[in-house]
Amino acid sequence: MSDSYTNLLYHIVFSTKDRQPLITPDYEVRLYDYLGGTIRKLGGISLELNGTEDHVHLLAKLRPDCALSEVLRDPKANATGWMHDVFPSLKNFSWQRGYGAFTVSQSSVQAVRHYIARQKEHHRKISFRDEFLQFLHENGIEYDERFI
Repeated sequence: MSDSYTNLLYHIVFSTKDRQPLITPDYEVRLYDYLGGTIRKLGGISLELNGTEDHVHLLAKLRPDCALSEVLRDPKANATGWMHDVFPSLKNFSWQRGYGAFTVSQSSVQAVRHYIARQKEHHRKISFRDEFLQFLHENGIEYDERFI
């Protein structure tokens, strides 16, 4: 085969530092637009992006020539600086160092988009911690309880 064809879809989850509830309705739309834009600048496509006051879910299609850790480093770092510049009252805003990333098959894209779009409703029933642990269990990922 003389060319490469990929469809690399990821459901990515990351939280504010110490899970501070800083992503309020006053900031979330602009923050989500900014995060989506940084994914586009890296050659990716943000298919769905939503969350709650303390974390974000992103469904993204990413390029095969970029490591996932590098792709996430830029939006998280740049969004922190952008939040400080645009919203000076959020000088303490930052992201947790880590993240969760789970591959998604094309046949599951609509279900994942729906899941992400309903985050606020979903988290009235389940905590972020319990949700994240569920993702880790479902994906067979070992973890250290101290870092959840």
